[in-house]
Amino acid sequence: MCLILVAWRKHARHPLVVAANRDEFHARPAQRAGFWRDHPAILGGRDLEANGTWMGVSRTGRFAAVTNYRGGRDPQAKESRGALVTRFLSNGISPGKFVSDMEPDSYSGFNLLVADRDELWWLSNRDGGMRKLEPGFYALGNLLLDTPEVLEVKSRFEGTDPAVEPLFSLLATAKIVAPEYGTRCSTVLLALEDGGMRFAERSFDASGADGTTLRYEFAGTG
Repeated sequence: MCLILVAWRKHARHPLVVAANRDEFHARPAQRAGFWRDHPAILGGRDLEANGTWMGVSRTGRFAAVTNYRGGRDPQAKESRGALVTRFLSNGISPGKFVSDMEPDSYSGFNLLVADRDELWWLSNRDGGMRKLEPGFYALGNLLLDTPEVLEVKSRFEGTDPAVEPLFSLLATAKIVAPEYGTRCSTVLLALEDGGMRFAERSFDASGADGTTLRYEFAGTG
């Protein structure tokens, strides 16, 4: 199960806090987090099979992340779900307009979170509709927002310090370790008061052993 934990306007120094586990087949090729050559303002990992991403941020203070909806694969889908994240991060459309204008039926089942410095929205094309999120704590797995299987880790997230290492420790309790499919990486994002971002990604191998941790921090623009 992929996991995205979000604190929106709950911490004075960090208007947005995100802690996320990416669970995927180990054989699926991916690139670690970095700034993209074709979109230099975007920071995130890259799925090398479909060329999208599961989570990313932009230098202009935008954030987006997507999870697959469990059992929601549609062979007739026109586009990869990871393209949603890229599309939002690479334009200047407000989160609300972005989710209102898109065609969700063009994709297999998904949950999408998109935010700029002013608002955070959630959209699912599996009975969830779209919703502007008020200040609060949220948790998302491979069903809908705040469903029962993520409430326990959400509760612990609410009491965790908004700092990189405590959040990595929390994510480790939800890590999946298996030979073919498991947690490939954990990511922590801390938005800063000045509009900048602090971003850290820790990778894992198929045995669950920690790999390297990549860290980025940049001032906001725009």
